[in-house]
This record gives sequence, structure tokens and C-alpha cells, in this order.
Amino acid sequence: MIVYTNSLTDVTAEHLVGGFFVGWPHPPSPADHLRLLRQSTAALLARRADGLVVGFITAISDEVSCAYIPHLEVLPEYQGQGIGSELVKHLLARFQHLYMIDLLCDAELQPFYARLGMRPITGMLVRNFDHQSCEPLSLPPEPGERP
Repeated sequence: MIVYTNSLTDVTAEHLVGGFFVGWPHPPSPADHLRLLRQSTAALLARRADGLVVGFITAISDEVSCAYIPHLEVLPEYQGQGIGSELVKHLLARFQHLYMIDLLCDAELQPFYARLGMRPITGMLVRNFDHQSCEPLSLPPEPGERP
């Protein structure tokens, strides 16, 4: 049985092992994955009874006008069971009061999101694949700061 929850209270890195970020050349470690979840405005998990996370979705939002969905992942062996659809539906409901809820996806994924009420639109992006692992970096100084 799969349980959907937005609680991260008892989630550890050990609950996040098992094959997320398929095809990523530099996937985040389970510890960085947990940090990604905790630092999102909203994170919804699909969990087995033993606590293992089998799917998740995250959003970043100003809570006034817009939200962006950067991540939706379901473990390969759990795909095709409606878990991703449920995660998207829950998150869209969570942000239904906002003007816009955006995400970027590859063209082959657009039909999936269209079935859930989203529509394709042209977008732009920058991808820094060197930073895909989500490892903490030292940031350059802000304008006016000394290095």
C-alpha cells in the first residue's frame, strides 16, 4: 500500500535509496536528495508501509502568485501505477489558489502532464549539468562584497 504524505519528519537518507534520478549523469546523493526535499516550499512523498520513498514531487513558490515544479520522480519499478499522477494532482490542488503553476519537461512527457490539466507552452532554461549532483558549492561574492 502506498501512502501520500507531505511530512518529512521521519524521512532519512536511507528512505531515499533505490534508483531516483534515472539517466542523470550526476544524480544527487541520498543526503542531498533529502536536503532538496527539505528546502522546497512543498514536497509530497509516496511511501511504502516500511517508509521507503517510492515517489516524490517538489515545488518552489512565492505563495502569492506562482509555483514551479522542478522534480517529479517515481522509482522505475513503481511507474505505471498512477503514483506520479497522484503526486501531481495533490500538488496542483495545494497551489490551486495561485495564478500560475509551471514546470519544464521533455516533449515526450507533455502528454502525461496534459492528462492532468496542464498545457504546453514555450519556455527557456539554463542547465548547469556540472552542478546536477546538488553538492554544496562556495558561492561567488555578492556585488560589493570582498572575495
